[in-house]
Amino acid sequence: MDIPNERSSHSVPTPRGGGIGIVVAFLLAFLALSRRVVMPSNLNWALVGGGLTLAVEGLLDDRFLLSVRVRIIIHTAAAAWALWQLNGAAPLNIGAVALVWWWTRELIALVGLVWMINLYNFMDGIDGLAGTEALCVSGFGGLLLFRCGFGGMAQGAWALAAASAGFLVWNWPPAKIFMGDAGSGFLGFVFGVFTISSAIERPWMLWPWSILLSVFIVDSTVTLLLRWANRARWYEAHCSHAYQHAARRWNSHGRVTIAIAVINVVWLFPLAYAACVWQTGGPLLAAIAGVPLVLLEVWYNAGRESSPMKTLSSNSSFRIGAEV
Repeated sequence: MDIPNERSSHSVPTPRGGGIGIVVAFLLAFLALSRRVVMPSNLNWALVGGGLTLAVEGLLDDRFLLSVRVRIIIHTAAAAWALWQLNGAAPLNIGAVALVWWWTRELIALVGLVWMINLYNFMDGIDGLAGTEALCVSGFGGLLLFRCGFGGMAQGAWALAAASAGFLVWNWPPAKIFMGDAGSGFLGFVFGVFTISSAIERPWMLWPWSILLSVFIVDSTVTLLLRWANRARWYEAHCSHAYQHAARRWNSHGRVTIAIAVINVVWLFPLAYAACVWQTGGPLLAAIAGVPLVLLEVWYNAGRESSPMKTLSSNSSFRIGAEV
C-alpha cells in the first residue's frame, strides 16, 4: 500500500506494484510470439533475464525501499546483461557520421539503458501517465518497426501496448492501483532494449525511438539538469517535474495525461515516421521534436520545488516516484 506522507498529494492509501501485471502479460505474450514469428533469438534472453531482474527489484523496492546504491547496481547489471545478449550496441549514427569505437558506443548504450530504466520511474508520478506513454510508444513503435521490416518485433511491441492498455483500466484517474517500480523500470528497460536491438541492424532506428520517447526523455533530463544547476539535491525524491507542475496548475491528472497523449499522436509520431523515411535526418528531426518540449519545461517551471497539493480531485493520488 502507498501510505500518504508529508510529500504525498494523495490522501487515501492505494495499492502499488500493479505494474507486475504488465510484466507477466507482456513476457508471456512475447515468449509465445517468439515461437511463431521471426525475431532476434537473443532478444528473448535480453528481455526475460533483465526484465525479470528489474521486476523483482522493483517489487522489493515498492515493499522495502531499497537503497540507491543497491538499485543502481541492479539496474547496471540488467543493462549489461541485455547488451551482452544483444552482442553489443550498433554504431551511434549522428546524421552521416557514425561513432564506431566499440568502447564509446558500449558505454553510451550502458549509461543510456540505465537512464531509461530510471527516467521512466521518475515520470510515473500522476495517475495514468506512465501507462498512457507506454501505450502510445509501444503502439506507434510497433507501426514503425513493421514499416522498417521488423515484423516479429512489431508484434512484440503491440503485445506491450495491449498489456499497458489493460493496466490503464485500473490506473486511469482516479487510480485504483499504482504501477510502482515493478512496472515503471521494466517499461523503460523494454523500450531501451527495443531501441538497441532494432538499431543493431539499422543504426538510424535510434532516432525514431528517441522521438517517440521525447516527452519522458526531455522532462526527466531537463528537470535533473536544472536541479543540479540550482544546487538542489537532485538525487532525492522531489515534485519538480514539468508534468507535476502542470497537474497542480490544471488541478487534474487526467487533463495532463490526455495532453501528453495528444502530443504523442499529433506531434511526435509524425516526426518519428519521417525519421524512418529520411534516415539521415534523424538527429535534426529529434531536435525539432525536442525544442517545443524544452520550452514547455521552462513554461511549467521544471526543476523548481513546490509543495504537493493534497486535493487535486476527490479521489486523485499524486504519487511521487521513488527517484534516484
